[in-house]
This record gives sequence, structure tokens and C-alpha cells, in this order.
Amino acid sequence: MAKSSVLGYPRIGVDREWKKVLEAYWAGKLDEAQLESQLQEIRLNHLRKQQQKGIDYIPVNDFSYYDHILDTSAMFGIIPQRFAYKGGIVPLSVYYGVARGTKDAAASEMTKWFNTNYHYIVPELNGAVPVLTENKPLKAYREAKEKLGIEGKPVLVGPLTFLKLSKGFNKSEAEAWLNRLLPLYAQIVQELEQEGVQWVQIDEPILVTQLSEADIHNLKRIYETLAAAAPTLNIMLQTYFESVEYYNDVIALPVKGIGLDFVHGYSGNLQAIRTLGFPSDKILGAGVIDGRGIWRASLQSKLDVLEELAELVTSERIMVQSSCSLLHVPVTTEHETKLTAELKHALAFADQKLDEIIILTKGLSLNQAVIQDELAQSERVIHDLQQSGERNRISIQKAVEELREKEPERSQPFAERYSAQQAKWQLPLFPTTTIGSFPQSAEVRKARQLWRKGEWTHEQYTEFIRKQMDIWIKIQEDIGLDVLVHGEFERTDMVEFFGEKLAGFAFTQNGWVQSYGSRCVKPPVIFGDVAFMGEMTVEETKYAQSQTNRPVKGMLTGPITIMNWSFVREDIPRKHIAYQLAYALRQEVEALEQAGIGMIQVDEPAVREGLPLKEIGQAEYLACAVKAFRIATCTVQATTQIHTHMCYCEFHDMIDSIKAMDADVISIETSRSHGELIHSFELNTYELGIGLGVYDIHSPRIPGVDEMTRMIERALRVLDAKLFWINPDCGLKTRGLDETITSLRNMVEATQIIRGKYSAAV
Repeated sequence: MAKSSVLGYPRIGVDREWKKVLEAYWAGKLDEAQLESQLQEIRLNHLRKQQQKGIDYIPVNDFSYYDHILDTSAMFGIIPQRFAYKGGIVPLSVYYGVARGTKDAAASEMTKWFNTNYHYIVPELNGAVPVLTENKPLKAYREAKEKLGIEGKPVLVGPLTFLKLSKGFNKSEAEAWLNRLLPLYAQIVQELEQEGVQWVQIDEPILVTQLSEADIHNLKRIYETLAAAAPTLNIMLQTYFESVEYYNDVIALPVKGIGLDFVHGYSGNLQAIRTLGFPSDKILGAGVIDGRGIWRASLQSKLDVLEELAELVTSERIMVQSSCSLLHVPVTTEHETKLTAELKHALAFADQKLDEIIILTKGLSLNQAVIQDELAQSERVIHDLQQSGERNRISIQKAVEELREKEPERSQPFAERYSAQQAKWQLPLFPTTTIGSFPQSAEVRKARQLWRKGEWTHEQYTEFIRKQMDIWIKIQEDIGLDVLVHGEFERTDMVEFFGEKLAGFAFTQNGWVQSYGSRCVKPPVIFGDVAFMGEMTVEETKYAQSQTNRPVKGMLTGPITIMNWSFVREDIPRKHIAYQLAYALRQEVEALEQAGIGMIQVDEPAVREGLPLKEIGQAEYLACAVKAFRIATCTVQATTQIHTHMCYCEFHDMIDSIKAMDADVISIETSRSHGELIHSFELNTYELGIGLGVYDIHSPRIPGVDEMTRMIERALRVLDAKLFWINPDCGLKTRGLDETITSLRNMVEATQIIRGKYSAAV
């Protein structure tokens, strides 16, 4: 009979218990023993739930104290030298120092986990001498077995993926680093085998990307070594997020199972099996339930896929599973009481996906008749939502169709706009600004809660928000910033805020997912046609501008970021959703301009993360991103300055697309990558306005003036001083009051030093 499996389960808990425990520990409200105890209880609850659902192969070691890649680094003692690690099991103070920074050491770089909204901590190999500090998968296996009687499936990040995602070494050193790591991996699987572990899941998502011949050579050596080290251990080589490259090489590896994504890699993986077959001595992990989306599956179509696979592979050799870890979806729809029945019934979060896996496993093992009611129900709820008025706004569909046929352009080229804007604004050399948000204190959050509960009137809340803006306009002026922002105190999340004011969106009460560390977000659900319903930001921005003589930027979230940071409908192409969003935002941009706001920032921090993993789809995606941004911004006057912001990403492969967006000023994160992004501009010219973030806002560490000065000076070696802006690398909402003010004062002081050096030369 077919078996059921899951690749990973959300860490955060139904009510974000995980987040609350971590933050209490960081705040000094819990000691280490209390942290360990409370996290164990959360972890065991997650395992217990999967056990009760009836999952056959339950993942263990998918839980983390921060990030699974950081866990792997810590397991091998790969800790940057600046954290003064002394060897042995990595102390929590060092572990969290790497993730969040310390007073004396900058945090390690954080970047996107493939093309998802999750961030991992990038391993730094330079100077490290890897050793096995502890066998984390074995520890997790023992805990599940001893506490709950679960024969768990340990999960481990594969050697090739770990190495390819690391930094701090040259490509020529890859084989030498593999020689250091491979014996440690061999020791791990050997100890698992000795413990009696049945299956181990080794994640190699890097196999869905383009690899070199050297990578394939290393891949073969890795799994030959692991198979020799633990010959009776069943290794499930797990891939996800797309179809595998080099299918023939992958299926020839000496492993007992291969997991493939039949959602996002559906056509490529299925065609490979149809054409090239699948080994008769291996188990197929069939990832048919979407681990990244929140929509209820069409169980009939999923069962059809499984039955075709069963004809090719046999059902006895199939594990029915999620396409990837359920880390990327909320925990359960059970507590969603405010959604319409039509929408709620069409959703499936992690717990509902467990149910879908069990249903499909049962249907494949027995026959369709035993799950006929479930098959019919899934089709019915999908049909009902598709017929709703929210998905059939004909006027919006026609307007967007017309926009798709045109090429949006500004009225004048950048050089002419730049001259007009300089004449209007008279900004100094190296203008200083921030990305948008300022610290949201407990008082701000409480005020919003009182207003949402109806305990405060709209007038009370508006007065409170205006007082916050007054305070921060004055602070910005005192610090000496040149271009101000209103602070975004009325906003919770930069996507949710706009979704609440646009048609076609729905909002969950508890649909939280992990973004990075303890940072959780609650993505909106785009389930219908998106439509502009009225001004969204004009009132606050116009008020802030009335309180100062310096320019105040209007702050919007861009169409691609709203789309990529939402759970989106699956019945139409994503680019159609992007253009609907762009059309709605264009109307807000025009409203801001008509209200006298002459600088408007349309943030697109999530453009890079939506880039398809396969090169074949990248050009079309980037063209869509550029067009959506230009649809939203192209109708303003030449003197209206359009800003944008991007972060967390490698941009060397999309510089041309960034230029094509034609923003007057772009700000880009560079601080966590320690200035490495600047290298992209050493290889590529950039003729538009640009600000490279000079300090990391995701760390409580306050950078010094000298540090920021050095960062600016390096950038100015390759960027035009006349077009260079100075700013933090992201919004400041999550930071404290004192650290924000001190950091910004240091930034302005560094700017003054640089102005003194360059003013005569420019």
C-alpha cells in the first residue's frame, strides 16, 4: 500500500507560541532552561498532531530555534570568527548572535530560501574548521521515539545544497570543502543507521537549479559515500520547488527514495518519468499537495496524477506527500471565523493539507469509491468560488486587458526628469532619507487595537496617529534628514495595509507564516479581481507634508511585492494579477500627486524573490515586473520623483530589469551582504538615482560613523556622486526608539563627512 509523508511542519504554532517564546528569551524574561522546556512542548505538540492525523512518515529535526540552515552551520561548528566561538556545541548566545548580531559583531547575511518568502542565514565558510558538534537529527529522532513513540523521519539539509548556499570560499575550493563536510555527513547517517532509523530525508532543493558538471560529479560522490557509510539506512533524496535538472543522473544515485515536486515541478517531473521511467528499486516521494499555496486541492486531479504514477511506478512504491515543507503555509483554518463560508471552505492550511494527504493515500491504496464524498466536496467548493462575483469584475478585466496591450512610459527620459527635479527640490549632495517606517511602539500597537475593536472612534485614532507623525517629523528635522517620511504608524504590514483598502482581498485572523527568525507575517489572500476603491494613503501623507518645509515621500507598496507577499488565486495567470494591482496603484499614485506630494516611493522589495528558478521563465517574469511597476508610475509629471526600494537579494542578474523600471531613485539593501552588492555595480554601469543601504536594520546593533563612511566611500568608487542617496537598508518599524535615532544620527554624520570630501569635486 502507498504511504503518507510530510516534508516539514510549521514551527510557529497555532497562536505563534514559538515566536513569543523566542522573543521572551531575547528580552530576558525566560532563562535558557525555560526556553528549552517551552520549545520542546511546542515541538512535541506538532509531532503529536501529525501522529493523530495518521501520517506514516513524520519529519523530525524540521523544528528550529531560528533557521534550519543556521542549525546546519551550528551542527558543523561553522561560526564566523567575529563571534569568538570556542568550539563544542554552539551556545545560544553565539547562535542568536550570528542570526541577529551582537554589540560587537554584525549579523550574518540573510537572504531568500530559493523563490519563497522565507529567509535563511547564509553560512560563512571562510576560516571555519568544520566538526560535528552534535548529531541534531539523531537527537530529534530519539526525542520523538522516547516521548511519543513516533518512528520519526529525520530531516537533514543535503551537502550539495548547503555548500551551494554558503559563502566565503572560491568555486575552485568547492571540492576541498566537500572533503571537509562529507565525513561529517557520513558520521551522521552512520549513527542514524546504528540507532535503527528507517528513513532519513536529505533535502537537496539545489537539484532543481542549473548545475555544473563539477556539481554533478560531487553529487554522485556525496551519495556514494553516504550509501557506503550507512548501507541499510533508507535515504529519501528530497527535491522541491521545481522539476529536477539532470534527471537521469539523479535517479541513478544509490539512494532508496527520490522525492519530486508534482505541483511547481509538475510538467517537468511527470514528463521525465513518462519518458525515462523510474527505477524499480526506489520509492517515489510524490509531492502532489502544494506546500506553498493555501488553496484546497482538486483531489480528483491529484488522484489522477497519483494513479498515472502508480501505473508507471506501482502504488506500493509511492509516498504521497507535500510538495515541500509546510513551513510556508499557516497552521490551520480551524480558527478562521470571519471569512465567508465560500472562501473558508476553499482554503487548506497545514493541518488541512495533512488531511488531504491522508485522503489521497487512502484513495490510491484502495480505490476512488472509498473517498468519493471527499472528491466531490473538493470540486464543489472550488466551483462555488470560481462562480462568485469577486472573480468576475468585467470592467476591471477589460481595463487591464487594454493596459496589457500598451507599453507604459514616462513623459520624459531620466536625464530630463533629473534636471527638472533638481531645479524643483534643490537637494544637497548625497540626500539623506529613510525607507519609510519608524518604530511602532507598544503604545502604537495598542491604539490600533483599540480602534479596531471599536473602543476608539475614528477621530480619536486619527488624532493619535497625527501626534505620532508630529513627533517623528520633528525628530527627522532635528537629525538633519533631507527627505522625510510620515512614519507609517497607521499601518500594520506593508502589504496587508493596502489589501484592506482594495477589492479582491480577504484577511485571515491567524494565517501567520514565518518570514525570518521570529518575524511572522500574515499574508493577505487575493481571491478575486483587484479593484481600487478610494484613496489609501493621501490623508496621512498630506498631513505630514503640511507639518514641514522639507519634502515628504508618499509611501506605497508595489504591485509585484503585494502579489509575491500574498497568497494568490490560481485560476488566472500571475501576471494578470500583477497588472490588476498595478492599475489600482496607479490611481493612488495619481491621487497623491494631485494632493501635492511630489516624491512617491513605490516599494518592490520582493521582485527578486519571485524570479523563477528555471532560466526559461525568468525573462517573462522580469518583463512582467517591469511593466507592472511602470503601469503604476508612468503617468506622473516629470517633476514628480518616483522612488523604489528592494532588499534581501542578489541583483547582479537583473540589473537591466532594475534600470528598465525607470524609477528616479532606487534604494537597495547592501549592509548585511557587507557591501558585496557594490561589486555588481563595479561590473555594470547604473545611470539613475541610487541609495545603497548603509546599515542593517534587522539587527539591534548600532553601526558607527566610520563603518558607514567606509561603506559609502566604496560605493562612490563605482556610482555617480551626483545621483547617490544615503539611507538605511530597510524600514525601521521593528527597531527601538533610541537605537533608531542614534543610528540615523550616525548616518547623517557620515554623510556630512562624505559631503566635505566630495563637494568640491562634484
